[in-house]
Amino acid sequence: MNHDRRTVSPHPILTDYYRDETQRQRFLTRIFDDTASHYDRISGLMSFGSGAWYRRSALRRAGLKRGMKVLDVAVGTGAVACAAARIVGPVGAVMGLDPSRGMLGQASNKLRIALIQGVAERLPFRDGVFDFLSMGYALRHVADLRHTFGEYFRVLRPGGTLLILDFARPRSRVGLGLGHFYLGRAVPLMARLSSGSKEAQLLTHYCWDTLENFVPPETILAAITSCGFEDATSAGWFGLLSEYAARRP
Repeated sequence: MNHDRRTVSPHPILTDYYRDETQRQRFLTRIFDDTASHYDRISGLMSFGSGAWYRRSALRRAGLKRGMKVLDVAVGTGAVACAAARIVGPVGAVMGLDPSRGMLGQASNKLRIALIQGVAERLPFRDGVFDFLSMGYALRHVADLRHTFGEYFRVLRPGGTLLILDFARPRSRVGLGLGHFYLGRAVPLMARLSSGSKEAQLLTHYCWDTLENFVPPETILAAITSCGFEDATSAGWFGLLSEYAARRP
């Protein structure tokens, strides 16, 4: 199948943080390594404490079942992978991949799963080895949506499922204003006060800026479909969360 692989960036270059793609990669590596020990606290602030039950529900809605083999890309400290491991049980398997050594170190303290350092755009796996691939709250950090989804398509077996969880850019003026106040101002301040870390404050500011400049759901769905996936769908929750699901034919 001849898939369209023209570059689609999830957002423009954010010059307050970096000037080009090389600087972006260096910035992300540094900021996630430096905030790894604070990341669970930050995540709790951004999700209003509702993250655990929502992750389990989203995985089950997408069709994750006992015995499946799962790859969790951008595993971070292991929040999505932990929920997946409980669902697939001891007869299944979960692997986590992340470019940040700091995040992998935190995940290894909580999870007894295989953890591999790597990036979404170049997955170090053979073709067709996973039943299910998840990615939680990191799609905004990849360099190219189509290249990333092409890799996801490659490592999933025929019939395998893709699930992307992320924040959603509010579409109404009121929603955008509320999101800017909470995620763009309140959360960074709370992150700094609760952790004592300037880097934690910077990370939360950056996450809001990537969200505010994020491509719309239609662009993400088009990129997923262009890589060969079928039955691609999107759903919004609580005005600030998005799910994208698709199946490899």
